[in-house]
Amino acid sequence: MTVATGKLWGVGLGPGDPELVTVKAARVIAEADVIAFHSARHGRSISRGIAEPYMRPGQLEEHLIYPVTTETTDHPGGYQGAIDEFYAAAAERLAAHLAAGRSVALLAAGDPLFYSSYMHMHRRLADRFEAEIVPGITSVSAASAALATPLVEGEQVLTVLPATLPADELTRRLADSEAAAIMKLGRTYPAVRKALADSGRLDRAYYVERASTGRERVLPAGEVDDAQVPYFAITIVPGPEPTTPVPARPDPAAAEPVAHAASTPAAEIAAPSDLPGTGEVVVVGLGPGDTRWTTPEVSAALDAATDLVGYTTYIDRVAARPGQRRHSSDNRVESERAAMALDLARRGGRVAVVSSGDPGVFAMAAAVLEESADPQWAGVPVRVLPGMTAANAVASRVGAPLGHDYATISLSDRLKPWDVVARRLAAVAAADMAIAVYNPASSKRTWQVGAMKDILLAHRAPGTPVVLGRDVGGPGESVRVLTLSELVPAEVDMRTLLIIGASTTTVVDGAGAPRVYTARRYNA
Repeated sequence: MTVATGKLWGVGLGPGDPELVTVKAARVIAEADVIAFHSARHGRSISRGIAEPYMRPGQLEEHLIYPVTTETTDHPGGYQGAIDEFYAAAAERLAAHLAAGRSVALLAAGDPLFYSSYMHMHRRLADRFEAEIVPGITSVSAASAALATPLVEGEQVLTVLPATLPADELTRRLADSEAAAIMKLGRTYPAVRKALADSGRLDRAYYVERASTGRERVLPAGEVDDAQVPYFAITIVPGPEPTTPVPARPDPAAAEPVAHAASTPAAEIAAPSDLPGTGEVVVVGLGPGDTRWTTPEVSAALDAATDLVGYTTYIDRVAARPGQRRHSSDNRVESERAAMALDLARRGGRVAVVSSGDPGVFAMAAAVLEESADPQWAGVPVRVLPGMTAANAVASRVGAPLGHDYATISLSDRLKPWDVVARRLAAVAAADMAIAVYNPASSKRTWQVGAMKDILLAHRAPGTPVVLGRDVGGPGESVRVLTLSELVPAEVDMRTLLIIGASTTTVVDGAGAPRVYTARRYNA
């Protein structure tokens, strides 16, 4: 049977304001199976930040990180060699999705065919897969709107120039132009200013920074601090004389929203398909939140990995490592994530599938092993490396509430019916064991904690100790000790883990803070 290939979309996002994304671009972004985007080594993607309001849960993400931008490189082919190798590897990453039948929306700030990285992917993929371009508003148009003055009128000609031209060539072209837009400023601005002055155009030139965004600035080109010019700035020399005052807008005090800070500097190693033989999948647990709770064994596996696969929130916890590719996705696509990891390993990648806590406790180990049972993955090695569990972390904050027999139960009914959850809660409560409760609630699951409380009160005393640990090991950590009757379901969310005590669980005052333990000796 022939498998239909996916479609590549080159999606123009416009100059920065998410409200300037076209209706068609928003629809394509929402419907695509895979969202791909570029960034420099710092990992923040402006394109993803623009597109984020239109993305949906469950989409796979491919973060394509340039190995170099303006810095030097020791690549044998120099800067161009490093970039060409990166584009070739990035194209194959997208080709793997397209060949598997997944649609890919490759995001491009501005317009995909106007000084955009999309063009490099189009050249490498459009002859093999169906491709369609969704045009976007360019930065030239946005800068003109910021100036509130026409670029050209009548028979005037607009010249668009990259600031990276040699200074004498830039000067010559400016002198011959009726109107001009100079792009790609950044560290080139001193040469641009000189070219404007030498061509006699400086007094008619304007500088526009981050047009259409909350940090838009408009200044006369001669009044700009050379050291403060970002790459996403443009110089405009209008053809007509402005008929209204050009708005001078200073840099606002408000910080620019962070677009997507998630990634590792990547792409300095060969793509998985270029590595010899089959790689492996290692499923790792980072621990609950504090980096000190990540084991040396897991850290070594992360260091050795060519690819990281995982839920975006957990991938973001892993420190940047040169040469690593990151494959982030929503938390509800475990099977798809597992298949991607196995496929990367089959093509030679050393893949780390990242989980929080312990990967074998309501996390990715079971999903990967379940998927690996498919005969197509028979030759792919899979290992599981343990991590500290959230239950152990929360317990440690108050003492030893799990010091005797205890059960671990997830309240999520996404993968099992609620009546199964309810029966297990009743059975464990009747057996008088402490209970560590995972996944108690979410934005769309708000009633289960109340139902759990009712079930437990049928078997446990109202004064049974309960521990609420939220974001333990993280910046928002809070831990409270209360009783079962005092438990307020509305105070529990997805980042909370509950420990329900047994009849032998005791709370004592420990130097001003409650200490909780479940006795080691059991008096029948």
